[in-house]
Amino acid sequence: MSDNDNVWRSTAVVASGIQPDTPVAGAVWERAGIIARTQQAEDAVLRPTDAGAWSHALRAAFAARIARLHGEHQLASIFLDGHGNSEVAVMADPEDRGSKHGLEVVLQFMDKVAVSPRNIVADDITNLQQAGIADADIVRLCELNAFLGYQIRLVAGLRLMATASPTSEPVA
Repeated sequence: MSDNDNVWRSTAVVASGIQPDTPVAGAVWERAGIIARTQQAEDAVLRPTDAGAWSHALRAAFAARIARLHGEHQLASIFLDGHGNSEVAVMADPEDRGSKHGLEVVLQFMDKVAVSPRNIVADDITNLQQAGIADADIVRLCELNAFLGYQIRLVAGLRLMATASPTSEPVA
């Protein structure tokens, strides 16, 4: 299956609401390779073969939480698709502190990285280590947050393109 076959099913394009018959569709087609690689990156951070301490359902909850912290509720719904009834889905709610699952420090870290990454300090990593989180799993948390920062901006950009010139010619 080619990049063009998958572009309309990718999370970023679905969350942006862009359809193949809209004027901005040309811009999406021109960047099908970027969209496909974005989807591959999402698969790598949300559904990796080696998930470490973070199951696929937990990663989906973390991703949905980050999306919600940025007001991306459609994106959050996509991440929870298939995981919404899991035991850990409650952590997709930014109001949940993670105490039921003993993940308070993890959620504090994820929230801080998601909303104020410039304020991350060495003590934040030390707190995770003291909570028993392995270094490799801390890296996995950082990868997830970094990818979400990119994808949320991509979705916002695609959505902006779609609303900026709804009746113009396709954007190349």
